[in-house]
Parts: sequence; C-alpha cells; structure tokens
Amino acid sequence: MLKEFKNFISTGNVIDLAVAVILGAAIGGVVNGFVSDIAMPFIGHFTGGVDFSELKYVLDEPVLGVDGAIVTPENAIKYGSWLNSIIKLVAVGLVLFLIVKAYNKTKKPVEAAAPSGPSEIDLLTEIRDALKK
Repeated sequence: MLKEFKNFISTGNVIDLAVAVILGAAIGGVVNGFVSDIAMPFIGHFTGGVDFSELKYVLDEPVLGVDGAIVTPENAIKYGSWLNSIIKLVAVGLVLFLIVKAYNKTKKPVEAAAPSGPSEIDLLTEIRDALKK
C-alpha cells in the first residue's frame, strides 16, 4: 500500500494539481485584492458612498448595564455583509472572465491537420468501382 501511494504521489498529475492549487491561491489573492482595493471603491462611489457592511436588521437591542457597559450584545441579521459578498463574487467572476478571455486571445488558433491520403468518400468510391468490375 505504501508503494502504491508513493507511485500515486510521484505521478505527474498529482504534481500538476499541486502546482495548479498553489497558483490558484496566488491568483485568488491578486483578484481579491483587485476587487477589494480597486473595484469596490468604484462601486461605493457610484452607490453614493453606501457601505453595505453596516446594513443590518436588529432583532434585539443591546442590553446596557448601569455603568453603560454592554451586558448583552445586540442580536441582528447583518444582511449588508452578505450583499458585499455577493457584489465581490460578481466582481471576481467578471475579473476572472476578463483574464480568461484575454488569455484565450493570446493562444494561436489550432489549424486542422490536412488529411493524409484520400478521404473516406474517395476510398468508398474506389471500393464501389472495384466491386463493379
């Protein structure tokens, strides 16, 4: 079993997968940085500076003690953070789409290899003619 595991780990597919995961994490950091530091400020500008992360629906107000300290924190549904997550997801998807689209433009188009020898129709025609003789 140890030998099988060693063979499995040493195959190229596992190493390729490991490299892909590491590169994916690095690209994910770059894309998330782009979205957080560049795209989200634009979105905030066009929404009038609204910070969705502060939006919430308070179910129970916080309970304060005599000295003003919070005894029980508020219970709230923080839907603004969820909205931010959705906006970031769409922005990350858009950025990744643009990256893949630009990458695909750099690829050389694959030309179909010229068929070597006669086509299938030519061969069938020759067989038919041979059978007629």
